[in-house]
Amino acid sequence: MSTFLLEIGCEEIPAHFMSDALAQLKQKGRDLLQQYRLSHDDVRVYGTPRRLAFLAKGISQRQSDAEQKVKGPAKKAAYDAEGQPTKALLGFMRSQGVDIDDLTIEELNGVPYVYAHKIERGLPAMDVLSKLAPQLIMSLNFPKSMRWGDKEIRFVRPIRWIAALLDNEVVPFDIDGIHSGRCTRGHRFLAPTETALNCADDYLSVMEGLYVIADQERRMNIIEEQVKDVASSVNGHVLKDDDLLEEVVYLVEYPTAFIGAFDAEYLKLPQEVVITPMKDHQRYFQVMDPDGKLMPNFIAIKNGTADYIDIVREGNEKVLKARLDDAKFFFEEDIKRPLEQRVDELKGVIFHDGLGTLHDKTMRLQSLSVYLAKSMGVSNEILIHIERAAYLSRADLVTEMVNEFDELQGVMGREYAKLQGEPEEVAQAIYEMYLPRSAGDKLPQSLTGAIVSIADKLDTICGYFSIGLQPTGSQDPYALRRQALGVCRIIYEKGISISLVDTIKYDLKLYDLDEETASKTLHDVLEFMKQRVRLMLIDEGISYDAVDAAITAQFDDIYEVRKRAKVIDDWKKRQDFEDFLIAFNRPNNLAGKVDNIAVNEEAFLDPTEGKLWQAYKEAKATVEEALAEGNYERAYETLKSLKPAIDEFFDAVLVMADDPKVRDNRLAILNNIAALFKKIGDFSCIAI
Repeated sequence: MSTFLLEIGCEEIPAHFMSDALAQLKQKGRDLLQQYRLSHDDVRVYGTPRRLAFLAKGISQRQSDAEQKVKGPAKKAAYDAEGQPTKALLGFMRSQGVDIDDLTIEELNGVPYVYAHKIERGLPAMDVLSKLAPQLIMSLNFPKSMRWGDKEIRFVRPIRWIAALLDNEVVPFDIDGIHSGRCTRGHRFLAPTETALNCADDYLSVMEGLYVIADQERRMNIIEEQVKDVASSVNGHVLKDDDLLEEVVYLVEYPTAFIGAFDAEYLKLPQEVVITPMKDHQRYFQVMDPDGKLMPNFIAIKNGTADYIDIVREGNEKVLKARLDDAKFFFEEDIKRPLEQRVDELKGVIFHDGLGTLHDKTMRLQSLSVYLAKSMGVSNEILIHIERAAYLSRADLVTEMVNEFDELQGVMGREYAKLQGEPEEVAQAIYEMYLPRSAGDKLPQSLTGAIVSIADKLDTICGYFSIGLQPTGSQDPYALRRQALGVCRIIYEKGISISLVDTIKYDLKLYDLDEETASKTLHDVLEFMKQRVRLMLIDEGISYDAVDAAITAQFDDIYEVRKRAKVIDDWKKRQDFEDFLIAFNRPNNLAGKVDNIAVNEEAFLDPTEGKLWQAYKEAKATVEEALAEGNYERAYETLKSLKPAIDEFFDAVLVMADDPKVRDNRLAILNNIAALFKKIGDFSCIAI
C-alpha cells in the first residue's frame, strides 16, 4: 500500500473560497479514485493561502481488473445454418478484441443475443494517477477563476508549482506546460526557496519545517489557543466568532497571535463603530472584559514567527488608529443633522433601474408597513412607531459613516435615532428591518421591527419580480430566496397571521403596474413563496405529502399552513387515519365533476341523501368552531364521523344518475363535504 500526495501551489487564494474548494477536492478525489478503480484507505485534504493538497493513504499498487460484457448481434444473425460465425459476428469479435471462447448467448426480451466477455487488466497505480491528477485539478470549480500569462487553463489563482508523489516517486503529468515534480515551497518570506519532498508521508512534517502549518484544523486550534492566552494576559476574553476564525485560518500559514491597544477615548463611540473596522477591515479579534464590555485592545494574527513582533504590533496599531479616527470624524459629522432631514436625499439614490429611487422604496415600505400593521390590528402606539421606523429606515444610507463602512447600515440608523431622541422601539426597528441577514442570523425581537422587516422583504421580492428579475436556477443575484426565507422565519417565530395574497396585491398597487403585469407578478410571487415554504417545512422534518396537502388546500396565511402541515403529519401516524382518508376520498373523487355547491333539499330522492346532508351541516358547524379554537383533534373526529353516512349514501344511490338535476344535486353534496375537509388539507396529496 502506498501514499499519494498532490499539492497545487498558487498565488494567494481568497480565504472565503477555501472551505468549499477543500470540500470539492476531497469529494472529487475520492470519486476519481473509485472511478479509476484504485482502492485506498484514508483521504485528507489540506489548505493554506498558497496551496491545496490532497493526501490519500493505502493506495493499491494496481487498478482492480474490470469485467465488461458487451452485447453483439442477435444469434440468428451471428451464425449461419451450419452454425458457423457470420461476417457480422467476426466483425464484432474483431472490434472487441475477443476470441470465440469469450462469447456467450443470453436472452434479452426473449431474443437470444451474442455477448462478448472482456476483462480489462488493471494498470499500475503510477500510470493511473498520471491521468487522474490533472483531471482532479481541472475539476475544481470556484466562484471566480482566472487565466494568466499565455496559459489556456483557468484556475482560482495562477498555479506556480505542482508536487505529485506516489511514496517517493514523482507522478509525471503536465497541465498546459506546468509540469509536476517533487518540489514544494514554504512560507513566502521565511522559506522562499524550492524544497524537494522525498516522501509523500513526510508532507506535514516537511511543511512545518518550512514554516507552514498545512493542516487547517491544527492551524485553527493553534490560533484559538494563542488568542485565548493573549486575551487572558489583559484579563479579557474573546467572543466566539466562527466566521472570523475561519477566515483568519485561511489568511495565514504560520500563525502567531499578538495583542495591540488603542486609545480608550474611542470607546465613547457606539461599540459597532469600533468593532467593524477591527473585525471586517483588519480581521482583528475584539477583546471583552469580564463584564462583557469592549476593552481598548485587539488581537491580530501575524503570518510568521514572533520575530519583530513589536514592530508589527506598532504598525497594526497605527493602521487601526487611522481607521478609528475616520470613524470618529464621520460619526461626529453625521450627528450634526437628524435622520429625518436626510430622507429627501434618498431621492438622488437609485434603488434599481425600473424600481425608482431609495426614496420611492422608503415610501412604499412605509405604506405597506402601515397596511400590515392595521390588518393585524396592532395598537395605535405600535402603529405610530411602525410608520416612523419605516420612514427613517434608510436615512442612514446617505450618512458618511455608512458610506465608508457599509456593513453598518441599520446599525448606524439605530444609533443615530437613539441619539436624536427617537423612541427605543423606532430605533431598534430601523436596525431589525435588515434581519435576518443570512440563513442562521438572528430575527427581529420587537413586533415593530418584525412588521417593517416583513414589509421590506416582500416589497423587494414584488419589485424585482415585476420587472422580470426573479431567481433562475442557481442564479439569485438579488438574494430573493434569502428574503423570502426571512419572511417565513419571522412569521413562524412571531406567530404572525397575514393574508399573503392581499398584502402582495396592496404592494403591487404601489408600483402602478398595468393589470396584466400585476396579475402575472402576483401569480409568480405566490408560486415562489410556495416553493420556499414547502422546502422550509420539509427541512423542519414535516413529511412532504403533509406539506403538499396543507399548501394545496389553502395558501394565503403561511403561519396557518405550517400549523396545518404539522397537524396532518401527526394525523398520518394514527391507526384510524385510513378511515379518515376514506371519508375524504370517496366524496373527493367525484366532487370535481361539477362546480355546483348549491344543494336543493327538495330534490332528494333517497333518505340517505337527506341523512348525509344533515350530517354534513352539523359537522360543518362543529369543524368551523373547532378550527376557530385551534382544536384540530375535535375537527378530526368530527370529519371522520362522516364516514358511516358517506358509506351508506354510496351504497344506496347511484351518484352519476341519468337525470342531470339528481346527479348535480348529489355531486353538490359531495363538493361541500370535500371542501369541508380541505379547510385543513387536500388529503388527495397524501401518499399511502
